[in-house]
Amino acid sequence: MRERNPFTGVHLIRLLLAGALMLMAATAQADISRFVGSYEGSAEVISADGSTIPRDMSVNISETDDGFNVSWTSTTYRPDGTSKEKSYSIEFVPSGRSDVFSSAMKRNVFGHEVQLDPMKGEPYVWGRIDGDTLSVYSLFVAEDGGYEIQQFNRTLAEGGLELEYQAVRNGVIQRKVTTFLEKN
Repeated sequence: MRERNPFTGVHLIRLLLAGALMLMAATAQADISRFVGSYEGSAEVISADGSTIPRDMSVNISETDDGFNVSWTSTTYRPDGTSKEKSYSIEFVPSGRSDVFSSAMKRNVFGHEVQLDPMKGEPYVWGRIDGDTLSVYSLFVAEDGGYEIQQFNRTLAEGGLELEYQAVRNGVIQRKVTTFLEKN
């Protein structure tokens, strides 16, 4: 009796697919290493009315066991001499789609990190790597059903990152920033 080879047909296809998925996951994890570091810079934020506001910005990108973390701080300087600082930190994990990452912003009752709920006024956040650009998107759904989407594009450049930020509310640009963040 002839022995059947277990690595033919469907079994071979499954093995190849499993290997390809593992390679894609490893590649996605490895891609973030190019962005890892701390960066700082300043910019003039352009508001919807055309006015500009000075702002200092910093970002730290680090690898984690399951993905990566992006932490950033923005300090806005007001005309009256006061300032306002905001800081954010978001963990990202592979989504199962190549170079697309889910945020892991809170823990469910089982201790697993999950997305926030935009229908409860919380931001829906995700990230992606496209070539030399790491993008982070935040979608907010307003009480009236309108929306705001914020997009941070951080593109690798010699000595740091080119930052492009844009906030759009119901199709109208609210704020826009373009600057260079120097690697520390």
